[in-house]
Amino acid sequence: MKETPINYEVVSRHISESKIRNIGRATIREIKRLVSNIEQETGEKFVRMEMGVPGLVPPEIGINAEIDALKNGVAAIYVDIDGIPPLKKEIARFVKLFLDIEVSPDNCIPTVGSMQGSFAAFLTLARMYKEKDTTLFIDPGFPVHKQQHIVLNQKFETFDVYDYRGEKLREKLESYFSKGNIHSVIYSNPNNPSWICFNEDELRIIGELATKYNVVIIEDLAYFAMDFRKDYSKPGQPPFQPTVARYTDNYILLISSSKAFSYAGERIGMMVISPSLFNRQLPDMLRYYSTDLFGRAMIYGTIYALSAGTAHSPQYALTAMLKAVNDGNYNFVEVVKEYGAKAIIMKKYFTDNGFHIVYDKDEDVPLADGFYFTVAYPGFTGEQLIEELIYYGISAIALSITGSGRAEGIRACVSLVQRSQFPDLEYRLKKFREQHPI
Repeated sequence: MKETPINYEVVSRHISESKIRNIGRATIREIKRLVSNIEQETGEKFVRMEMGVPGLVPPEIGINAEIDALKNGVAAIYVDIDGIPPLKKEIARFVKLFLDIEVSPDNCIPTVGSMQGSFAAFLTLARMYKEKDTTLFIDPGFPVHKQQHIVLNQKFETFDVYDYRGEKLREKLESYFSKGNIHSVIYSNPNNPSWICFNEDELRIIGELATKYNVVIIEDLAYFAMDFRKDYSKPGQPPFQPTVARYTDNYILLISSSKAFSYAGERIGMMVISPSLFNRQLPDMLRYYSTDLFGRAMIYGTIYALSAGTAHSPQYALTAMLKAVNDGNYNFVEVVKEYGAKAIIMKKYFTDNGFHIVYDKDEDVPLADGFYFTVAYPGFTGEQLIEELIYYGISAIALSITGSGRAEGIRACVSLVQRSQFPDLEYRLKKFREQHPI
């Protein structure tokens, strides 16, 4: 039996009892459950990098606003499906001040986290045109978006974008769009899990082709302004968060409160629909909805059926946080820079012990340090590495479940790793290298 930092026999037993056929292919939540069970029995705390969970304290301004709303009785009142007017106003302001995009409050809809926003978007977009039945994933990406397609029984295609950066992206996208079956594209920017960031030229390519082929772009901005190579923190001042919305009217933006505002637990996100798309008449939608107007179908068809809107009190929290940010009284970017600072240190622990960074550049520019990074170790696939690292008290997910073509890699999230755990991480990686010489 190998002498590993976490008891080898206990880990092996829990892996067997989990009934997970392939630990490396396990979902994020399955890994979370497995590791929690091992922690509970051994009393050993893992360096947990499997979940993209905020690791910072939520702003008091949001908490206090939500408490006040609850004390004022909003828990007893059904909220309007499309959101409370003050929140819709602040979302529109936020989009103008930080993206430099003009939208109406009517185009801004609070959702039960960005997860509901994506689910509602996939469901509605698949019903726009009879002849278009497929989503295109610009991967790697968030694994649960594909799970949503499986649940909805919807078709999707996918490619790993890493080898198609810059002008190469145009030909690759056109090869899919020209077939006529793609109704939408989804990607995250910055990207989960690779942390690559599309530049303005790439976003222009995506936008131009979206207009040419009448394809809707779903831009997942879960890690808003977290490319710390530029300062996107000043409202109304350039540089602005890059977005495809500058280059096409065919867009839906998903903006999360979970990472930027550390407000994940209250499940409140934002969907922003292009004014042109929101008001577009689409006769084929009458097959499923009582209206052919896209925005009305989204709100009163899809979101109404899913949840009849999102919870009342968190909307007041998000309103207060956005107003503070929009007014320049709260710099949310400065707070989340801690993720980038931790990533620099953690990457070095890995590379000093024989690992290498998998996704390392935006074209010819070094990748930013942020919420995620990707690593690999010689002689291991990503799936093998995930299982082996559990014995060393380190948890992550394999890139293979994200649609990545880099089978050797794993995704590490920095958010839940406390600085007090850095010595443990360094020791465990040294032990791993010692027992797996290159």
